[in-house]
Amino acid sequence: MKILKPIMKIFSLLIVFLLITSVLHSQEKKGLTISGILKDGESGEALPFATIQLLNENNGSTTNSDGYFTLFDVPSDTSTLVARYIGYNPEPFKLNPGMERSPVIILMLPSTTELNEVVVKGNVSPVMDVAENMNQVSLSPSQISSLPGIGERDIFRTLQLLPGISSTNEASSGLYVRGGTPDQNLVLLDGFTVYHVDHFYGFFSAFNADAIKDVQLYKGGFEPKYGGRISSVMELTGKTGNSQKISGGFGLSAISANAFLEVPLSDKLSFVLAVRRSYTDIIQSGFYKDVFDLYNQQSSSRQQSQSRTNNYLQQNTAEPSFYFYDLNAKLSYKPTEKDVFSLSFYNGKDNLDNSRKNENSFSRQDGNPTTILTDLTDKLNWGNSGVSLRWARQWSPRYYFNLCLSYSDYFSYRDRLSNVTVNSPDTLRNTVLGSNEDNNLIDYTVRFNNRFQLNRAHTIEFGLHTTFNSIDYTYLVNDTLDLIDKAQDGMLASLFLQDNWEIGSKLTFTGGLRYSYFDVTNKSYYEPRLSGEYKLTEKLKVNAAWGEYYQFVNQIVREDVTQGSRDFWLLADDKTSPVSYAQHYIAGISYETAKMLFNVGFFQKDMKGLSEFSLRFGNASSSTQSDQFFYEGTGVSRGMEVLIQKKFGKLSGWLGYTFSEVVHNFPLISDAPFYALHDSRHEVNLVATYKLGKWEFGGTWVYGTGKPYTAPVGKYTITTLDGHIFDFINVGQKNGSRLPDYHRLDLSAKYNLKIGKSEASVGLSLFNVYNRKNIWYKEYQVQEEEMVETDVELIGFTPNLFVNFKF
Repeated sequence: MKILKPIMKIFSLLIVFLLITSVLHSQEKKGLTISGILKDGESGEALPFATIQLLNENNGSTTNSDGYFTLFDVPSDTSTLVARYIGYNPEPFKLNPGMERSPVIILMLPSTTELNEVVVKGNVSPVMDVAENMNQVSLSPSQISSLPGIGERDIFRTLQLLPGISSTNEASSGLYVRGGTPDQNLVLLDGFTVYHVDHFYGFFSAFNADAIKDVQLYKGGFEPKYGGRISSVMELTGKTGNSQKISGGFGLSAISANAFLEVPLSDKLSFVLAVRRSYTDIIQSGFYKDVFDLYNQQSSSRQQSQSRTNNYLQQNTAEPSFYFYDLNAKLSYKPTEKDVFSLSFYNGKDNLDNSRKNENSFSRQDGNPTTILTDLTDKLNWGNSGVSLRWARQWSPRYYFNLCLSYSDYFSYRDRLSNVTVNSPDTLRNTVLGSNEDNNLIDYTVRFNNRFQLNRAHTIEFGLHTTFNSIDYTYLVNDTLDLIDKAQDGMLASLFLQDNWEIGSKLTFTGGLRYSYFDVTNKSYYEPRLSGEYKLTEKLKVNAAWGEYYQFVNQIVREDVTQGSRDFWLLADDKTSPVSYAQHYIAGISYETAKMLFNVGFFQKDMKGLSEFSLRFGNASSSTQSDQFFYEGTGVSRGMEVLIQKKFGKLSGWLGYTFSEVVHNFPLISDAPFYALHDSRHEVNLVATYKLGKWEFGGTWVYGTGKPYTAPVGKYTITTLDGHIFDFINVGQKNGSRLPDYHRLDLSAKYNLKIGKSEASVGLSLFNVYNRKNIWYKEYQVQEEEMVETDVELIGFTPNLFVNFKF
């Protein structure tokens, strides 16, 4: 195979480089080498991405995804180690003579006195309580329940409250990171890729917080071991389950119910199951109706209002049916303290049936009775599934490897058919209009990652990743107009090598290269990446990062000026859809004490190969002609982030500010560069939590300047040969107008109580407390030869009661 030849050449070069590096940079052993594993003292779960440090010394390490760590140059076999992990009490661990000969096990207990939701730390091996830059964010899902939300604990909504991540995209749980879009983020759950990250039109994350142990978000400048996306990386680690006893719980909110169960099948085998389902198809709350009407503007209330104005008599014969669900399951097996086998599964789906029949009767001005019968079929469903089989082994204190085989898929299907009959004494007219949109994506991936710690100064990582994608997308209008019909297959093979290098006591440096071969374009892609940090003092540090990134599967925006744009997945082919490219430039400075963090960062992201699909410049007549409506562009995002965080005490939280601009350039769509749809010049996030006895209070306030939109300036009509009439829009400057500023206050209160040995909590969350009428987008309709503008408003004041129980 052609793909093997370049891969083997690059792999040989990486091996040679690894051998040379190990010889040149090997140092004399200055002390003991201690390795071990960090675990939850109650459940026995491994604690990933925690920090281990020698007490009162600048020598530390980080646990990997399975809780393993290695600490070099330990001066004595009676030294004291200190372990730290979000949501757990710091745990000192005193070594005893002989412990260096076998892995140590350190147990930590969950914190019951402090709440520290988010810790921002650097993208190199950190030491205790040192936030080295703003590129990496660690989040513990178990610790976010005090923050207010739309309905329940939400991982993505919490991350949206950080600087550099847009917090004003209320109708999307996806992350807009430093000017990027959600499809430009690599989202991994236990090793498999997740392509769609939300439920309920974007108002809820697709991930059940009860199934997730740890979240790592890399906002930019990420290392060569991650690839395939140009904006950011989110790595989610699922729970392995309680290995000591059966435990579980359930919860109830205004929209959904959830439950989870952790079962130790043996002392080496554990199982986790978490399920969540909305009950909106059974009970339709006021919040559900608000959200549904937001996305389906032909609500009965609006129709009845129009009917009264025109003397209509209207009858509706159906109510919409909608529900979503997700299921997480994980089986973990630890035959030895060095080996971990796991099988993870996820499935999530949204299903909407908005089919209905309407009958409107009225009298015309000439007195003749007229009846309009509308029979609308409107069915929409979308979702993800994924499975991964993983084997990880700590072969020695220095060498660890992780092999993961995964499968994931995404689907989105909409079938819409409108049959309208107008019946009067002198008229009998029947009009049938419809569309069908179907997008399917399959992903098979193998990831083989290796980590070799030469010594305290050098940690080398290398590996091989291979992904096979199969994608198809069809967009059919009125059964005869096939606007888009694509079926694609592609293989991507990648190799990476990186070195984390500590140079003296003040400078750390990470450099590496990622090489990829993509058989669709038959091209090779090289992605060099560098990052570093310099300690001016123990509390004051500066950092910088640079890197190149490519993306081979893209979500294309299908522009719709009248009803809001939609999107679909396609493989890049350098014809209709180019390979996306970005170059990151990042610099920052941070000052941290034991209780406070002050951080300022600057970023710029240069992007090429952006894609958009737009029909506003013509009308395709066949599938072969649809390629002319794919447009290629470039972009740049730049800005500044400020974070002030109070980390300890009963009152904790942070203030975040982002100044940024996102500019796109599509020469065939606009004569001049224009602001991207998600551009917001200023954003402010204020987050606070307060604990008082058994009570926990939370509050968030977000503000963002208005986002751009394209305003129509007129319309024109085309009549086809078969008599169909189509209205097309004349638009003004691309994204030349701005929506009003966005702001919102959310509050919550939660009461924790003990019921025997079990725990329960009852709470109230208030969303949009002062009922701000934020505008999502503007909708335009042609009525009696005039363009009518409608503001589509987001959710107003919404209370939500919730109950949780754990045993």
